[in-house]
Amino acid sequence: MNGLRAKQLEGEENMVTEVKVPALGESVTEATVAKWMKAVGEAVAADEPLVELETDKVTLEINAPAAGVLSDIAAPEGSEVEVGALLGVIGDGAAKAKTAAAKPVEVSEPAPSAAPAAPVGRQAVKPLSPAVRKLLAEHNLDAADVAGTGKNGLLTKSDVLACLDKGGAKAPTAAPAPAPAAAQYPPRPPGRREEKVRMTRLRRMIAARLKEAQNTAAMLTTFNEADMSEVMALRARYREIFEKKHGVRVGFMSFFVKACVVALREFPAINGEIAGDDIIYKNHYDIGVAVGTPQGLVVPVVRDADSLSFAGIEKTIGDFAQRARAGKLGVEEMQGGTFTITNGGVFGSLLSTPILNPPQSGILGMHKIQQRPVVMPDGSIAARPMMYLALGYDHRIVDGREAVSFLVRVKDCIEDPQRIMLDT
Repeated sequence: MNGLRAKQLEGEENMVTEVKVPALGESVTEATVAKWMKAVGEAVAADEPLVELETDKVTLEINAPAAGVLSDIAAPEGSEVEVGALLGVIGDGAAKAKTAAAKPVEVSEPAPSAAPAAPVGRQAVKPLSPAVRKLLAEHNLDAADVAGTGKNGLLTKSDVLACLDKGGAKAPTAAPAPAPAAAQYPPRPPGRREEKVRMTRLRRMIAARLKEAQNTAAMLTTFNEADMSEVMALRARYREIFEKKHGVRVGFMSFFVKACVVALREFPAINGEIAGDDIIYKNHYDIGVAVGTPQGLVVPVVRDADSLSFAGIEKTIGDFAQRARAGKLGVEEMQGGTFTITNGGVFGSLLSTPILNPPQSGILGMHKIQQRPVVMPDGSIAARPMMYLALGYDHRIVDGREAVSFLVRVKDCIEDPQRIMLDT
């Protein structure tokens, strides 16, 4: 029975509680066990952080559902688990002693004499997650033929995919020849002062989604530049009053979110998406704001940005940034955006071509504000604080005229921010 029970069994005094993978959010069904905060045998308090899961979008802490002792870890670090899968078991002190006492008996049981000893590293004797079992079955693979790179040699989904990339699948004879796999870097011995670190699930998903955007969308980029003088003057004029009243500083992002909403209303295709042979025009403005974290780029969504004030937008973005860096964002907070804004200027980027966040059809790239000589309407030349703007768009749904006009509209709103206030 492996000591894993979901409830108190009749006739026994000790209670055990299962720790399972909770619902992870819309369209998210799998996670990787990133870190256990407790070891087997350690005391656990109710609601104390117990295990950290990494999904495609965010890192989640799972708290202990009850107090007791962590008596078993069913999914070690590196395991890939599905929603509802067993992570571990919490028992009381007596349960811990009972589990510990039982372990030597299990370990000392000899294997049947007729069965040969399994070779070292064979995965047939190691537990497999449901996702790994499903992938093995779909491609007619034997777990024993795949090298595991998880903790203690555990077989992960990435190991199976890597094996498939190398041609490890046993395809049925009637199946057509598979398409050639993507080129792989040849193996080489590790160099001096090098460190090999496995990609996190979040980083793998970022790579996959960006490549998906490049492979699927007809991506183009159009550029313009905006004179930031008026926005900077407005911020300086009302900085203290704004911060005293709302408890938050007025930043550049709220101006750009508002400017984009104005432009999206005029050019709805940039706020839409392609679904098969249909175009979905969205009459709501949920603006994703890219936030850099130590784990990778995440894009939380400012819902109904058209109905929020400047202070509401700044508060929402500030809260997102703080929780994103602490790994506290919920999966649902990063889903359902209609358009994205990314600000490479905070890192010093002068110009870039942002990649779409699928299935969205548009993304605005902000850049560093830099003093540049500009020819004024009267013919004089003056140094002005200029920012290059880049609009990445899907040419399948957005025409060049719409993309250029959209960016000009954003530029106009930034150079005359009172137009945003009056929505003109």
